[in-house]
Amino acid sequence: MWHVLALGFLFFPGLYLLIRRCAHRIQPQWSEADCSLFSSRIVSSVHAIAATTSGILITSSIKDVKSGRHWLATTFIWIVIPYMVYDALAMFLWHWYKCKEKMVTNGKDHFSTAMNSFLQKDFLMLVHHTAILTIFVPIDQFVRGDIGDFYVGCLFLAETSTPFLCLGKILIQMNLQNSLLHKVNGIFILLSFFTCRILLFPFMYNAYAKQYGIPIYKVPFNIPLHCNISNATLMAPQIYWFWLICRKALRLYKSSPASKDR
Repeated sequence: MWHVLALGFLFFPGLYLLIRRCAHRIQPQWSEADCSLFSSRIVSSVHAIAATTSGILITSSIKDVKSGRHWLATTFIWIVIPYMVYDALAMFLWHWYKCKEKMVTNGKDHFSTAMNSFLQKDFLMLVHHTAILTIFVPIDQFVRGDIGDFYVGCLFLAETSTPFLCLGKILIQMNLQNSLLHKVNGIFILLSFFTCRILLFPFMYNAYAKQYGIPIYKVPFNIPLHCNISNATLMAPQIYWFWLICRKALRLYKSSPASKDR
């Protein structure tokens, strides 16, 4: 699948550069950092829509959750690799531009300042991307063999919430955080994140329980230990991020104009 890898390494950076150029023209008052951030969010949404579509196609067509096969379960992983590499670089590039703006007023080393900012503010995302590339991709492509395509498709569905998350951040970037669209989008963020990133794991265990006719609480004892460890490792940051989203949504509600008028 080298051609898929090559296509991914061309597509994501190319789309990022194209959107950034368009953003410069549409919003000439935006800085390089603003255009970079906007572009990366659009690219993330495009990747998420592709992943979600793949997940729907895989999970809806496979009847045997253990040994059922679908070509997208393997092929799309080769697209995930260049996206994760690109996204890590795009995150760093935003910090680079932000630090570049501050370099006008101080003489600190630009690269080290940007790297420190990147590691401090996006460390958890960097760990997430690194874990996917170094642990879960090798397991998916070289360890699991011909089983588990259904569960790979389920994991793709976790990206369902990403377009809503990106839209929310774009609306804030455009100073529309008090708009009705932002509030409605916030509801979709909560629902999609909880459904596709938290309830996703009980759903996978329940699918296994239904196929083999056992209670769901017995599933962890009927599957390999590394599957339970992998699921727990994936689920833990999702719970943390959902807690942050809920806390932010609560702050938004408390600071809404309606609550201030009471």
